[in-house]
Amino acid sequence: MSRIPIRLRVTLVFAAVMAIVLAATGLFLYLRLESSLNNSIDDDLESRSQQVIRVMRVVDRGLGEAARSLLDTRAEDFAQIMTTSGRLFDPQHQHGQRPPLTRERVAAARQDAITFERAAPNGVPERYLARPFGFEGQTLIAVVGESLETRNDALDSLLELLLIGGPIALLLAALAAYWSVGAALRPVDAMRRRASEVSASGSGQRLPVPDARDELRRLGETLNQMLDRLQTALERERAFVDDASHELRTPLAAHKAELELALRYGATSDELRTAIASAIEEADRLSQLAESLLVIARSDKGELTLKLEPVPIPAVFATVRDRLGARAEREGRSLMFADGSPEAVEADRLRLEQAIGNLVENALRYGEGTVRVWSHTADGRMEIHVSDDGPGFPPEFLPHAFERFRRADAARSTDGTGLGLAIVKAIAKAHGGSAGARNSTDGGADVWIDLAHATAPRQAPEPAAANPG
Repeated sequence: MSRIPIRLRVTLVFAAVMAIVLAATGLFLYLRLESSLNNSIDDDLESRSQQVIRVMRVVDRGLGEAARSLLDTRAEDFAQIMTTSGRLFDPQHQHGQRPPLTRERVAAARQDAITFERAAPNGVPERYLARPFGFEGQTLIAVVGESLETRNDALDSLLELLLIGGPIALLLAALAAYWSVGAALRPVDAMRRRASEVSASGSGQRLPVPDARDELRRLGETLNQMLDRLQTALERERAFVDDASHELRTPLAAHKAELELALRYGATSDELRTAIASAIEEADRLSQLAESLLVIARSDKGELTLKLEPVPIPAVFATVRDRLGARAEREGRSLMFADGSPEAVEADRLRLEQAIGNLVENALRYGEGTVRVWSHTADGRMEIHVSDDGPGFPPEFLPHAFERFRRADAARSTDGTGLGLAIVKAIAKAHGGSAGARNSTDGGADVWIDLAHATAPRQAPEPAAANPG
């Protein structure tokens, strides 16, 4: 059944239901007509029986002329007066067919009126009414009957009409259902044809939506929204690939150039060492870029593996200070960590250190003056901030600060890849948190991540408050 087209499937189901309805309706009409005709015949038999009894009671003895006229055998009607022994009363004045009452029916008719059917000698069924009545001190039984040929003819005519008209009505209803389902599915077919034309070229084609405010319109709108999301994701991935290719091209070209120079002009061991050191530096940059791309790719797929545990913030600050303090000194910058509380967050320590390290490196690369690292708690959440005294972000850049390969205009000539803040956001998102950036009112940039408090904070030694450069 599942392999049948939906249009034909719906039509078959409708036809089956319609067939049941027509059959039930036909049976109801047939039984209703039969019951109505039987009631009409029973009323007629009751009237005739009462008439026979009334006529019998006005005579003194035997059958009078009026009674005999009622008891004449006719083709359509039948009437007899019988004794309780099953014989004809006054048989010399009653002629016609044999009494229809059997011994059992006579016994039943002595007690109360009975109705029954039997076949006449000519094979036509007849319906009878037998009822007892008192006459000259004795009990007699009045029997009246009527042929059912007219009733059966009417029932046969109805059955013939049902057998002919029912299939015709069923066929017309099935055709109407087939056409109606086809008309209802026409917008779906239009969507299918348009969907087959939608390609990955980003043409912006969308599915046609019907005018009616129905389920198909809602389906079309939902699918168009899905296509919008897919196109946005496709454009983002294309931009990601383009930017990644651009970022990889520069270190690869520099790496190749250093090796070629070493091969051609590296006459002394010092020159070879210098070329190899430069090549190693470019290789490190490529490795770091590849790692950054891997983190972002895993984050997009929700596959960034985290080892969550209560992580003391002072311990994380101490690790970041040890890793980047020497660089700050070489650049003549101050790196200050301010957090006197033993608060902890539920996080992967290595990823958290990577995120905070990226924020500090970003401040050292693009900012000026002292780089401050501090935390702020509120409503069971902790914000870890990194701020500097530089010019801050260009206002038009702030909404795009955490997008991959995005860099402010003033930093395009630097060695950054534009992935540092994107990785920070990816790590924060993987922890169920968020990242934000703004320009401080006193000048400089302020970037932070928001994480949840740990359920069981750990005590840790406090780091040094400042590390002047």
